[in-house]
Amino acid sequence: MTAEPTEQQLDVAARTFALLAAPVRLHLVTLAAAGEHDVGTLSEKAGVSIATASQHLTKLRLAGLVSARRDGRRQIYTVDDPHVLTLIHQIFDHVAPDGTLAPDPPFPLGDPRARGDA
Repeated sequence: MTAEPTEQQLDVAARTFALLAAPVRLHLVTLAAAGEHDVGTLSEKAGVSIATASQHLTKLRLAGLVSARRDGRRQIYTVDDPHVLTLIHQIFDHVAPDGTLAPDPPFPLGDPRARGDA
């Protein structure tokens, strides 16, 4: 990104980060980014009740962070927006499993050597 963000971009970005600031919501998005799941599976994996998962998923869906489709009587959730997928992958590349910051890549991301161009 080269241009300074607009007020609208800053507002939406801040609201997006605020939604993802809740660990259970971040967990639900991460699970949905890994594949399609119904609310029961997501609630079980996230360790919350179906009602709680459903409330969070509704907020995430309205914000465009997860998508949902009907499969009979079940609602199936996934992340199909490549921007959201990149955001999720980047944050967990940044944070190591033990909660510390992961080591930096050997070259800055914009450096041609990181892509093998040099």
